[in-house]
Amino acid sequence: MSREHEWVDEEAGPVVRPYAVARGRTRPTSSALDLLATVVATGSPAPANAELSAQHRRVLSFLSGRATPVAELASEVGLPVGVVRVLLGDLLEHGLVSVRQQTDKAATPTESLLREVINGLRAL
Repeated sequence: MSREHEWVDEEAGPVVRPYAVARGRTRPTSSALDLLATVVATGSPAPANAELSAQHRRVLSFLSGRATPVAELASEVGLPVGVVRVLLGDLLEHGLVSVRQQTDKAATPTESLLREVINGLRAL
């Protein structure tokens, strides 16, 4: 059995806790990895000293050829945002991803819009 499938149960899905995926870390190594930051794979080969888990490789394979916001990436790979931010921090340290901050302030939702969304969700 390959190491990649070691922590997967076909019926239950992943059976390892998120903190184990992030090796007990709760914060990324870079403050640039906020929810709206866009991440893209650089295409560089992994350094020999990089210890990349199956989850690191999964994130990289999803990013291959496309720029994706951190929050969307977390949804796509099925991991909590905090875990994805830690994994991205590792990949960023190894030069395997680059981060682009959102520069268009007009695209940032206003506080009133966010309040309307919260109220709408509560009404459900």
